[in-house]
Amino acid sequence: MSDHLFDAHEGQTPLTAEEREGLIPSHVTLRGELNELEQQNILEANAWALARKRNVFAEPFGRNLHRRMFAKVWQWAGRYRESDKNIGTEWWRIPSRIPEVLDEAQFWTAHSTYPPDEIAVRFHHALVLIHPYANGNGRWSRLMADLLAVRLDRPLFTWGSADLRAPSDMRQTYLDALHAADAHDLEPLIAFARS
Repeated sequence: MSDHLFDAHEGQTPLTAEEREGLIPSHVTLRGELNELEQQNILEANAWALARKRNVFAEPFGRNLHRRMFAKVWQWAGRYRESDKNIGTEWWRIPSRIPEVLDEAQFWTAHSTYPPDEIAVRFHHALVLIHPYANGNGRWSRLMADLLAVRLDRPLFTWGSADLRAPSDMRQTYLDALHAADAHDLEPLIAFARS
């Protein structure tokens, strides 16, 4: 496994040259260093997001959350991507697709369309399908789902962290669960979220 800074592994979104130029810390040369900086930023954003109730259905909140998660690492944090990727909605559809997903999740919540965990996991999956940012979509959409779970009086998801398998195995389990959800089978993703 390469530790080159911009190598994209399975399930990761490759960055354009312009997006790579948005890296703020100039001393970062290895993927592990980048991951560590992003994780520090994400931990701060988690604390901020979980400190009080948040309106996850407000489009500006989602952008602000992404910005808080990655602003110390990427200049484009909190801004929708402006290039197409190997996955996700065409970039120019993002500004209309995000409000649609937020409205759907708000409807599911107001009408108890699904059990609470399923609502939050469906929300996560719908956001991942859009892939609105150049990077960090999975982490951002998992935190959005966590915040919705809390709003629904459910505990935070563990997203596989209780499993003792190797991180690469857990990542593959997560990707497999996302693919199952693409085919309308949410059970593996719900199980993974609570594992």
